Amino acid sequence: MDIKKRVELIKRNTVEIITEQELEKLLKEKKNPSVYLGTAITGRPHIGYYIWVLKLADFLKAGFKVKVLLADMHGALDNCPWEVLDKRYKYYSKVIKLMFESMKIDIKNLEFVTGSSFELDRDYFLDVMKMSTYASIHDCIKAASEVVKLGDNPRLSGAIYPIMQALDEEYLDVDVQYGGIDQRKIFVFARENLPKIGYKPRIEVMTPLIPGLIGKKMSASDEKSKVDLLDDEETVKKKINSAECVSGDIDNGILAFLKNVIMVLKEEQGEDFIVERPGKYGGNLEYSDYEEVEEDFKEKTLHPLDLKNAVSQEINAMLSIFRKNRAELLKLAKEAYS
Repeated sequence: MDIKKRVELIKRNTVEIITEQELEKLLKEKKNPSVYLGTAITGRPHIGYYIWVLKLADFLKAGFKVKVLLADMHGALDNCPWEVLDKRYKYYSKVIKLMFESMKIDIKNLEFVTGSSFELDRDYFLDVMKMSTYASIHDCIKAASEVVKLGDNPRLSGAIYPIMQALDEEYLDVDVQYGGIDQRKIFVFARENLPKIGYKPRIEVMTPLIPGLIGKKMSASDEKSKVDLLDDEETVKKKINSAECVSGDIDNGILAFLKNVIMVLKEEQGEDFIVERPGKYGGNLEYSDYEEVEEDFKEKTLHPLDLKNAVSQEINAMLSIFRKNRAELLKLAKEAYS
């Protein structure tokens, strides 16, 4: 794959890259660069996680070595109880591997790392102290504001969070950090502060956040806003059918998930997205790209209920692998989130 195609693959469905020029330069100079994504092991993973699993798949196809940081220490800093960290790690590691498996992604160049495996080392802690002498409380709180649950009286742990995330780039020895657009302030914080203690800034890649089913960010803490990976078929249908999806209005979580996950998978598999309808309503609709779906929905050719039924069917097919492992996953989830 040439550099242009690799860049386009990484850019797919992103909202910002800091910077694209640096990314092109990296790909010209390094055959197998590395990237990491960190996920704090706090709330239960939901279908929104497929956004970043798919993007990591793009990095893998573009020749990157990929590291997934299962950030147990960051989870603790974001108010996850210490006594359940190991249990949540077990749940996260199991379901994320199944997410990759469900999409038949080759993961030979994928590595899982725990934060505690290096963030408790002497050198790392010394660098945390060094960076804290350059970064102000104001800058740390500002950087963490979109990610950490700060509240009206922020704990010191929230201010440490962006310092550690910045240093993770160095200690994981990566060229790129990838995350959602909600991470942007921390990414900028890292680029500004790593050079102050002698480390190079990294390239930062960001994808959009999927709107929730009730019109806001899909959140692990809001049951109504998301589909859990362990939801049964009827629960999925019920949640999707009750989601906000006004005819003609393309700003909703259903279309966002279709665009960023389902249609990407369909394109990879060479399949069309099929909306099943009775003959009296015009019969089935078949779409080869997302823009066609959006245009029909905007023009009200595609009814919200028909769209919801088709999306429910696709999501249930994706989640079949979790249902095959349901007993084990329910046991892990109960221990981690009781």
